[in-house]
Amino acid sequence: MNKVADIIFFKIFKWKVFGNYNLPKKCVVIVAPHTHWIDFFLAMIVRKVTNQNINFIAKQELFKFPLGYFIRMLGGRPVNRTSRSKTVDVISEIFNNETEFKLGISPEGTRKKVKKWKTGFYYIAKEASVPIISVTLNFKDKNVNFSSPFYPTDNFETDLKKIRSFFRDVKGKIPKYS
Repeated sequence: MNKVADIIFFKIFKWKVFGNYNLPKKCVVIVAPHTHWIDFFLAMIVRKVTNQNINFIAKQELFKFPLGYFIRMLGGRPVNRTSRSKTVDVISEIFNNETEFKLGISPEGTRKKVKKWKTGFYYIAKEASVPIISVTLNFKDKNVNFSSPFYPTDNFETDLKKIRSFFRDVKGKIPKYS
């Protein structure tokens, strides 16, 4: 299956991968910009060509049979967003209970243009004591770029500026939403 993904990604789509994608066993992977539904499928191919098992979270209602079977197969984990439990704490607990867990999140939280990112990824990484890896989906240059691991400090504003700077000049599938 990896050979097929390599052919599709590198030969047919003509994309490139940069940076160190040998990820730590536990990390939060933020992928941006997220401007189109195709981003999810591109990310699934990137997982294959980099040989990384990166999970994602989705609302638990999506995990009913038969769709739930496929979502779990792709690495999805259900989260009850209507419960009184705090999502950051619930996901941090997943990190604590697993020997290996890499969580992929889109910091925008939507495919539309946003002025501010959602910050859950930051607090999940901080609570679970795991690094944040930034990953670009740059349609302008057809490349995916992995950052070095970044451990959140106690200075949220400075940390967020540093993380966001990695995505400067990156264009998504729909550039006006980038």
